[in-house]
Amino acid sequence: MDLEVSPALTIPASELRWRFSRSSGPGGQHINTTDSRAEVSWNIAGSAVLTDAQRQMLLTRLAPRLVAGVITVASSEQRSQLRNRETALAKLAELVAEGLAPEGPKRRATKPTRGSNRRRLAAKEQRSATKRQRQRPSAE
Repeated sequence: MDLEVSPALTIPASELRWRFSRSSGPGGQHINTTDSRAEVSWNIAGSAVLTDAQRQMLLTRLAPRLVAGVITVASSEQRSQLRNRETALAKLAELVAEGLAPEGPKRRATKPTRGSNRRRLAAKEQRSATKRQRQRPSAE
């Protein structure tokens, strides 16, 4: 089952590695006998479907989540392995799409308005006066 991240990028099933294990959480006695937790891994560094620019962008943006160029996503929210597989694929697709999304517009620096500056200074003056009144009177 190929994973479609966007119309321009589809990860073939042959590049995805699956691992299953026993899941914690709801399920009662059933949970002790089935491997319902799904874990999917994708080797970004060795993927054939990415361009060099896409690969570099993903390796940079997803660096905290990567182990040796491989991203791993686990899912154990559902009771069935099939639904956990679907959830894991959706999570992986979302991560990759976010990693490939173009950066937003840069912040344009602006100066504070004259009124906001005046309010800030008035508040500082008020705070200063409050603290001055708390002091012990001088001995003079």
